[in-house]
Amino acid sequence: MQRATPQPRRLSRALAIGAALSLTAVGASTAVMAQDAPDVLKVGHTAEISTWDPLQSYSTEAQYMANIYEPLVWATPAGAENDFEPGLATDWSVSEDGLTWTFNLREGVTFHDGEPFNAEAAKASIDANKAAGAGASWIWWPVESVDVVDEYTIDVNLSTPAAVDLITASTYSAWMVSPEAIAAAAEDPEFFQTAGANGQSFGTGPYMLESWTPGTEILLTQNPEWHGGWDEAQYDKVLVSIMDPLNQQQALEGGQIDVANRVPVEAADEVDARDDVTVYRDPALFNYVGFLNTEREPLNDVRVRQALAYATPYEDIITVAAAGNAVQDRAAVPAGVFPYSEDVPQYSTDMEKAKELMAEAGVDGFPLEITYFADNPIHAGYAPLLQDAYAELGVDVTLTPTATFGQQWDRGKGDPENRQDMFLLLWWPTYSDAGSDNLGSMFRSREEPSFNLSYWVNEEFDTLLDEAIAMTGTDRDAAQAKFTEAMTIMVEESPAVFFIDNKAVTSVGDHVQGFEYNLNYPFTQFFFDELTPAS
Repeated sequence: MQRATPQPRRLSRALAIGAALSLTAVGASTAVMAQDAPDVLKVGHTAEISTWDPLQSYSTEAQYMANIYEPLVWATPAGAENDFEPGLATDWSVSEDGLTWTFNLREGVTFHDGEPFNAEAAKASIDANKAAGAGASWIWWPVESVDVVDEYTIDVNLSTPAAVDLITASTYSAWMVSPEAIAAAAEDPEFFQTAGANGQSFGTGPYMLESWTPGTEILLTQNPEWHGGWDEAQYDKVLVSIMDPLNQQQALEGGQIDVANRVPVEAADEVDARDDVTVYRDPALFNYVGFLNTEREPLNDVRVRQALAYATPYEDIITVAAAGNAVQDRAAVPAGVFPYSEDVPQYSTDMEKAKELMAEAGVDGFPLEITYFADNPIHAGYAPLLQDAYAELGVDVTLTPTATFGQQWDRGKGDPENRQDMFLLLWWPTYSDAGSDNLGSMFRSREEPSFNLSYWVNEEFDTLLDEAIAMTGTDRDAAQAKFTEAMTIMVEESPAVFFIDNKAVTSVGDHVQGFEYNLNYPFTQFFFDELTPAS
């Protein structure tokens, strides 16, 4: 058995701020003085709750779920001594073949409804999460079964080797939920919504739901039984107001809120100029990719795909569309996340090279339809830049914004004759292993789960990826080498254009202390622990 050696620490954690499907995540200033020792942290957020069921929730709800529910294992911020730290598991180990993970569970923990947390409860959560068929349930695809070893030990048995984060430390799922609530929801599909309206929650986390006014506000209050413990400096309650980015900026500047989840992108520098705010710009998991339909002429010619990659105006996309808050993407794996490697090549803008490749391919222009989700401001910002740049190659670009992402997705996965030529997508890893997620989910040509929107098939890439994923839990260095080789092939074959990794822009009022951005939880605000009024 290979045993993890986490450094257990008090499980309260620093603030990490992100936003699903957003350009930036911007937090905080206030007119409230530190000496007032406020007991309520006031937050502005764009994210509304679509469901209070943690097993059905998506990244949007992670903003709140991560304060109410806990996983077995947490992924640590980049640069930490260990990749993971204890959550509801105190330690864990993996078998030599990588097929069984053993978790020793924290004793003496109770759910918000008074039910005990133990091995049976952990098994019930994993089984229910895997069966949910919604939210991030697909992350559990390697799990074949969960065995209760004793009252506080479980074995998670896999069909294929996988890293610990793939099966437990998801960026927005893998929550442990009271078995009584799971059973009630099985009888009544509206159970969690009704409970949410009544201010009830069923996790083990530091905060409990106190009240919810749909479309308006969410009030969280300290869980007095939380195993991490509290001190007097920490906020008793968190009041989240649902508002659009402009209203968040106005409320932030007026002192009505302490944390703004998102302000208009053009306002980031204005917020940065305030004397009472510290602005952080951190690498984030959000990467922007343009899937090319490799089944359609002339995009089935690798030279044409390479030409588009060379013609892409990367610096303009960073400067104009992302207002400087981005870096060029490297094979769909953001910096700071395994298995990112600077050994993986990148394209640079080279129009002459692009024209040479088009000539070699014997292609003198062609029509190209690009679809994108209209409400994403970065997509809307760089799509016209692509149109202008590709026109220099004689490519006649049609831009097709869609009102919903679902409409764009349905075309991409629907009738082959009706699919777009380029699918602009914002993607993020569902867990901190982007090799298994971004590479496996986005570009693998066989096996589930796969969201391959380029329809690219490369057996060598698939084989390397499978080998790397199988090694990740037991030999991370060997896995890294395999991933790097696979990514190099992918860049050379260009089934997609890799645009940018968006930065998380976070502004924190100087009266609030303890901010630390956790790259592995880009959607999540943790409202507790080091986040306290400044002394």
